Parts: sequence; structure tokens; C-alpha cells
Amino acid sequence: MKTLIIEDSSTLCAIYQAYLEGTGLDIHTVETYADALQALDTLAPELILLDIELPDGNGLDLLAETSLMSSPPAVVVMTGHGAQYSEQAMQRGADDFLNKPFDASRLRVTLNNAAAKMQLSQQLRDLSTSRERLGSIIGGSAAMQAVYDAIDSLSGSRATAFITGESGTGKELAARAIHDMSARAQHEFVVLNCAAVPEGLIESELFGVAEGVRGSQQAQVGLLSLADGGTLFIDEVCDMPYEMQTVLLRFIQEGTFKRVGSATEVSGDVRIIASTNRDPLFEMREGRLREDLFYRLHVVPLRMPPLRERGDDVIALATHFLAKFSEAEGHETEKFSDECVGELLRYAWPGNVRQLENIVHRVVLMTRGELLTVEQLSHFIGDSDLGDGSRTSNVSSMSSSSRSSERGDFDIEPLWITEKRAIQAAIASCEGNINKAAGLLEVAPSTIYRKIQSWKASGDT
Repeated sequence: MKTLIIEDSSTLCAIYQAYLEGTGLDIHTVETYADALQALDTLAPELILLDIELPDGNGLDLLAETSLMSSPPAVVVMTGHGAQYSEQAMQRGADDFLNKPFDASRLRVTLNNAAAKMQLSQQLRDLSTSRERLGSIIGGSAAMQAVYDAIDSLSGSRATAFITGESGTGKELAARAIHDMSARAQHEFVVLNCAAVPEGLIESELFGVAEGVRGSQQAQVGLLSLADGGTLFIDEVCDMPYEMQTVLLRFIQEGTFKRVGSATEVSGDVRIIASTNRDPLFEMREGRLREDLFYRLHVVPLRMPPLRERGDDVIALATHFLAKFSEAEGHETEKFSDECVGELLRYAWPGNVRQLENIVHRVVLMTRGELLTVEQLSHFIGDSDLGDGSRTSNVSSMSSSSRSSERGDFDIEPLWITEKRAIQAAIASCEGNINKAAGLLEVAPSTIYRKIQSWKASGDT
């Protein structure tokens, strides 16, 4: 801790320094008010031992200067004039005081207490300060504060990362934030979406193809080579063919790979961040995700929470998207009505942030006026097919009588009700064991948990 002793006597400065030997404090001394002012700017001390009587000023006036610093230091005042100055010092913001003369033990204890008090105050300020966004990620909820803390930890590390979360929660945004905040930010951030690449092409897409293979006149550069020095984000890693997972694991462990059709080892300095919208433990048990790859990736896990767990973040995101698309489309829509805000909060958002962004964009395209009403919003949520359970909202759900009149006399239920009955029946037959029920239904347990949560959010339990 950088410590500044402000004392007009060079002899006392030397004595105090001797008293504090072995404490680990980084000691600096000045003997005038003017030098003390300069040291506040150049040194930015965290701890100050301040004498009141200086040859060119009053030490008490320096307390006002310390309070203006971006990170105010802890200040212990020294005086040889008893309680009067000590009381004034405390009133002006000093953390403690020492009456001269004092011994080494008293000085050490007093400075240690002041330093501990300052550190505790800083910790409390950090805890009370919540971030409203990080890079392109928006949200100030408690769930997102945990995400930001994990991104902070991962960005300062070289370890692989595994991001889980439902579709549309922003897994790629989190991966990009980790990259942008890391020492690799000056190099490429490359994306491989395993679900979008045909199974037979993933190997060549990832590792590249040697010259002359498959009739090629020149070598095809793979994503690992493009990401050299940077980050490769492997989206939906559970969709990667099982045998390819073995090759990926070898690269993570050894940092080398072979292009398709080549026997030559190629080195690559690439950080791997993987993601999945499934339950990775279930995928591992079912044999779709290698156990050794799972544990290699799962060094520092990061879960992106669904939008229904993020409270008022829904409004912050919706307002951001409204401003973004209104400007892009040249419209004047500026805000949501109070009723509209209420419905945005009540809706389950099964498609998460991606669904919210899509719907706000559609509303902006199809409406006019400065205020967006709940009637305008309901048209788009009502016909939304962007995610499971989208009909659980009060906005989109119709009354039982209106459903009956639209179906006529036919005994037909909406698909989401049929699905709900099937899930509930499977859970009941498995005596409440959701993992076992998921196996019978051939879905991930996270899918069932997600649907149960959406029913609870809409009051359809």
C-alpha cells in the first residue's frame, strides 16, 4: 500500500520510517504542504500520515484535497496540541489521529486499522456498484452481475471456457466479451457453429485441407489457423461429431493439429471457448459429448440466464432495441406505454433476448407514433413462433371461450397444451424424476425445466 508521510521534521520522518519497517508499506516522505499537494497527484497514496503544522500551510486544509481524489486515501493525523486539533481533524474527514509523541507499536496499530477500514469501505462500494452493461451485453440484474464477474475472471485467464444457456440468451456475446477484454483482443475472434455445418465438413472447416486433397490447387486454411493468437468460439459443441471431439481434445491438450490429407503437425496458439444450449451432463451421459472433453472445457463454467430470470433487464433491453431500430428505420417511436411495460415483464420470453429483439424490430417496422401501445405489441407476440411456450403470455393467450369459438366443435387443443400434458404424464410415470422423464421423451432435462418455468411465469402450473 502506497503510504505518504507528511512531516516537516526530517528526523521524525526517518524515525517513523524505521517504526514501519517490515510492515510491507511502500513509504514516501515529504516535508512541506506544497510537496504534499504534488505527491497527491503523482503518487496517488492510499494511506497518509499527516502532520498538522507544516512550514507553508495547515495540514487540516490538505484533508479537503484528499477528499476530492478519485480514490480517497485513509488519513491519520498527527498533532502535538491535544484534543482540539484532533477533534477538528476527525470532523474534516480524518480516519484517526495520533497525539505526539507515540511509539512504534501505537503507530503500526493505528495505520493498520486505518488501512483495514479503507479496504472494507472499498469492498462495500464495489458490492453496491452494479454494472448496467458489459460490451454489447445489456442488463443490471443480479443474474447479470454474476455473468459480468465470470467474464472478468475468464478474460484474465488463458483457460478454456464453457458457456451454457438456452437459445437466444447471448452466449456468443459473452464469448466475444471475454475475447475483447483479454490479451488476445488484437487477434481474431472466429466462430464455428457446429449445428450449421454439415457433419462431413466440420473437420476441414476446423483444421483446413492440405494442397492437392480433393482436387484442390492450394491448401484450404481452417478456422484454427485463422484464430491463431486469438479465440475460437465453438457454438453448440454437443453437435460436433464424437470422433471430431477426440481431435479437438488433442489440440486443446497439445496445441497441434493436422490439416485434412496432411501428415504434418501444425502448431496453433488458440484459446477455445465452447457453448451449448443443452444440458452438458445429460449429453455426456447419453454419449453425445466426450467426458474428457467436457471436463477439459468446463474449467470455468459460465451460465447465461434466460430472460425470464432477469427481471427489469427486459425493459432495459426492449428500450435499447426500440431506440436502435427506430433510428435505423427512420421512425419516431420513442417509448413503451405503461401497460406495454407491464406486459413485457409478464411475458415468459421463451426465445429470450433474440426473441425480444426480433419482436421489437417487427413492431417498429409495422407501427407509427411516438408511443408504442400494448395493443400494437400484442399483435406481434400473439403470432410469434420464435420459441417454445410463446403462448404462455397474458398478451398472447386468448380466453377459453374465444379459443373454443375459433376451434368450433372439434376437439383440438393448442400444441403447447398437448405438449404440456405429455411432459406432465412422463414426469408422473417416472415418480417426479425429471431426468428419467426427459430420457423417455428424448429431450434434454433442461428443456423440461425451462418449460415448467415458463408455465409458472404465466400462471399455467
